[in-house]
Amino acid sequence: MKITLRTDVLTNNNIAAKYNRDLFMSTKTLVINLMSSPGAGKTTLLEETVRQLSDKYRIAVIEGDLATERDADRIRALGARAVQINTHGGCHLDARMVAATLPEFDLEDTNLLFIENVGNLVCPSGYDLGQQHKVAVLSVPEGNDKIPKYPVMFRRTELVLLNKIDLLPYLDFRIDEAERDLEGINPDSKIIPVSARTKEGLERWYSWIEEAYQSCYQH
Repeated sequence: MKITLRTDVLTNNNIAAKYNRDLFMSTKTLVINLMSSPGAGKTTLLEETVRQLSDKYRIAVIEGDLATERDADRIRALGARAVQINTHGGCHLDARMVAATLPEFDLEDTNLLFIENVGNLVCPSGYDLGQQHKVAVLSVPEGNDKIPKYPVMFRRTELVLLNKIDLLPYLDFRIDEAERDLEGINPDSKIIPVSARTKEGLERWYSWIEEAYQSCYQH
């Protein structure tokens, strides 16, 4: 017997994502969904971003983890509003989880909202959270095989921040190979090599954020 499913299993998520997106657009809040494997350096990158851009933008962060508020606490220590979502075993955030946190923010007074997704190169890529942009963080120690092995993640993101480039002299990671792999999977994306530790390349990341904000809200 053949069973045909006609209902999108992500219907409820997509309804919530539209609600989130409409709210973000009405409050002129630029939302960036940051995704990576565990340990790629998302939180450290966010810390540096908050430090450097908080004079220009009002920044808030949603932190996604299985447990603890450690990452949210790191962001709060910098003076930015941060709300923690603990999934208690779930491998990704969904739009309903994000929607439930939004009353805790003053979005009318928020220019940039970063969503640091649960560390995972598979599940987070399939869920629309209502964000305007999806950005992947890949770190040099992970090796050159991650882009071809996890193509769905990199096909659905428009920017890859290649973090920990200060370790390039000690590892055999090749940036040109990563660029070729990304070009083959998603020619509309690009790689920005950065080091959250040494600050190298971060100005390009900040410029990308500036351009994204202007494109959305300063036509």
